[in-house]
Amino acid sequence: MPERSDPRASGLADGDGPILKVAGIDAGYRAAQVLWSFNLEIHRGEVVALVGSNGAGKTTLLRTLSGVLAPWRGTIDFEGHSMVGLPSHLFVRAGIAHVPEGRRLFAGLTVEANLLLGAISRKFEAAKRDELDKMYELFPELAERRRQIAGTLSGGQQQIVAIGRGLMARPKLLLIDELSLGLAPVVVDRLIEAIKQIKATKELAILLVDQDVQVAFSLADRGYVMEMGRQVLHGRAAELAVNPRIKEAYLGM
Repeated sequence: MPERSDPRASGLADGDGPILKVAGIDAGYRAAQVLWSFNLEIHRGEVVALVGSNGAGKTTLLRTLSGVLAPWRGTIDFEGHSMVGLPSHLFVRAGIAHVPEGRRLFAGLTVEANLLLGAISRKFEAAKRDELDKMYELFPELAERRRQIAGTLSGGQQQIVAIGRGLMARPKLLLIDELSLGLAPVVVDRLIEAIKQIKATKELAILLVDQDVQVAFSLADRGYVMEMGRQVLHGRAAELAVNPRIKEAYLGM
């Protein structure tokens, strides 16, 4: 296989097309195929919801889109550059940040240390500190706990740190796996508020996975529905939220 270059190296203009275009993706683990000919597009500045039952393949798709898992077939184009075959650190450098399910913080490090790990690819300390100040402005509760050990935080506080860590990389696309899973309603409300604040800036696109379909569609511009690793529905989030098939399958209505 020929050596692949950094996707930012060519300096090509972004254009008006989707920032991310995924076509015909097959992926899985060893002999177990999970994704089947999956297609998806995300445009700059929009929030896209990805919903489906447990085991539908949502986490596998996000792992593939962040370079953690290599697809078996298909294409992943980000800002017009092919990402297939690149290592995960080049996905980050290109502008894709992944907030994984379960948060996966370094429990023995402080809140601030965890946040700074999100900017590990940034060369200058001043730039890292500028991003840190932005995170503390967006999430004042993190500023209050900057010296606290991350493992002593509540689940909701850890989720906020995880999102902040993802944003520290200054991504163009943020992948969030299970925004509200297992969190108290008051914490979910805080996360919804934060996502709306991020969305209002139109500075980055977000692909959001959430077990709460109502939360996901309330935040999203568009949505995709997965079943057994396949895309079965997609469209405007407001329309999907009232689709009888969605209401019966995911809302118990």
